[in-house]
Amino acid sequence: MVSAEEQVVDVEGRRLVLRRLEKVLYPATGTTKAEVIGYVQAVAPALLAQLRGRPVTRKRWVDGVRGPTFFEKNVPRGVPEWVRTVEVDSPGSTKKRETVVYPLVEDLAGLVWLVNLAALELHVPQWQVTEDGAVLAPDRLVVDLDPGEGAGLAECAELAHLVRERMAEDGFTCHPVTSGSKGMQLYARLAGDQDGELVRQYAKRLAEELEARHPALVVSRMTKVLRGGKVLLDWSQNNTAKTTIAPYSPRGRENPCAAAPRTWDELDDPGSLRQLPFGEVAERYGALGDLLADLGADAAPGPPVPTP
Repeated sequence: MVSAEEQVVDVEGRRLVLRRLEKVLYPATGTTKAEVIGYVQAVAPALLAQLRGRPVTRKRWVDGVRGPTFFEKNVPRGVPEWVRTVEVDSPGSTKKRETVVYPLVEDLAGLVWLVNLAALELHVPQWQVTEDGAVLAPDRLVVDLDPGEGAGLAECAELAHLVRERMAEDGFTCHPVTSGSKGMQLYARLAGDQDGELVRQYAKRLAEELEARHPALVVSRMTKVLRGGKVLLDWSQNNTAKTTIAPYSPRGRENPCAAAPRTWDELDDPGSLRQLPFGEVAERYGALGDLLADLGADAAPGPPVPTP
């Protein structure tokens, strides 16, 4: 039986029971669950292109962003039967699990189902799985630019250009995404036929090389005492066990922002850079299309990473 707080909807032929659509998830702006669902509907084709084939780790805020939060990997109880799942080995799990059963989010109904659970952040690895659940080699590289105290998006933009120029020497095309939190990520498409450890080592060499060339701006180690006024070039996101916020995903911060693809022209004006709220990200997608079309699940492969 459906209660007074619930609403039965049809999403592209999938039946969903949505609960408490008027619930405020972002108290600072009064943004409700229904409005978050509206955002993911607006950007669904682009967001789904970033999620397709990738196990999704969710970060949930059941009582809104000022309440407690938790990461969820395994599919929760009551998962709809039409949600495809994949069982993946989980070596070194902090919960001593040998495997994790993840959801694969492949359609708008899946996105709405997750937002209904207050899963405001969707995190994915840089690799995909096959139809039978086999883990493929990474098909993209990501570097996370995380500003330390005294630094911000302007410094991230400066470093982004340095990363872009250096990776172009190796044949890569970089795509910038402001994270919706503090910094930004840069993505590059890979050949998709190399071991993840090779990709991680390449990203580490890149970080250390740029730190050596620009020590006043770049740090490659996470030690906080080293990061004041600098930007951490976090190469470790390419560890195959790690995940990164998916481009276009909402963020669970004080204000309702999203991980937003940007143009390089925007990074040429770092003084005007800021994290973008849902509405602007949706409007940009409607006007500019998907700025990350070259990174989607069906995009053409990129070059291999060079070996030492």
